[in-house]
Amino acid sequence: MLQTQNTEPAIANAPPETNMTQLQIYKMTSRHVNVFYGDKQALFNVNLDIPQNRITALIGPSGCGKSTYLRCLNRMNDVIDICRVSGDIHLDGDDIYDKKIDVVEVRARVGMVFQKPNPFPKSIYDNVAYGPRIHGLATGKSDLDDVVETALERAGLWKEVKDRMNEPGTSLSGGQQQRLCIARAIATKPEVILMDEPTSALDPIATAIIEDLMDQLKESYTIVIVTHSMQQAARISQQTAFFHLGYLVESGETDTIFTNPLDKRTKDYITGRIG
Repeated sequence: MLQTQNTEPAIANAPPETNMTQLQIYKMTSRHVNVFYGDKQALFNVNLDIPQNRITALIGPSGCGKSTYLRCLNRMNDVIDICRVSGDIHLDGDDIYDKKIDVVEVRARVGMVFQKPNPFPKSIYDNVAYGPRIHGLATGKSDLDDVVETALERAGLWKEVKDRMNEPGTSLSGGQQQRLCIARAIATKPEVILMDEPTSALDPIATAIIEDLMDQLKESYTIVIVTHSMQQAARISQQTAFFHLGYLVESGETDTIFTNPLDKRTKDYITGRIG
């Protein structure tokens, strides 16, 4: 049993007995993940499998550990001096916290899109070309041009910016900037894309465009999204994981989590009784 102010049910502690299809392939797995910021523990014994080529939504109240967990998946917490992570997180069977693993390689394989659009103070072209350049993914200008065009096409932005490539990325609208950041993330040919509330700063039209884009991208990438919007999680994800007070309460097929959750706390959050 987990030790909290109240006794936690066993479901929160056990490795996931997912109700996803038995043939499901898992791109990333987490076992007994704990995160500490100094003396404060932010995550407790998290066990979660991330299915390949699906969208997994992380939901829960503010401060429940969703973003903390997300940052564990590409070792972004490493940049926080007081942060300590324990447990096992594997990507295609590789322990991403193994001392022999190159963190730069991990972040190339697991890209990230943040809450607010954050284009570099560079041209649209250079925003997308930056990652492929530093990772040596293009052999020349022509090759780099192809990488940039492909990334912008996959992000649904190419037709809108193909004649504006030398303009600053910051000259785009908010929704376009976020798609530029998605293009920047996929230009390094990642296998997983992490998204931390990628539409929270966008209007409904831009949000709908990003959601449609995510639905298309899951054919080629595994996506994990943190969202405060349960409606968004229900619309776009195939798996949902509910966090509360640093615990992963339960996870499973999105339809099941929203219609027949196993834990009362999940039901209370979905129905608005907590949160």
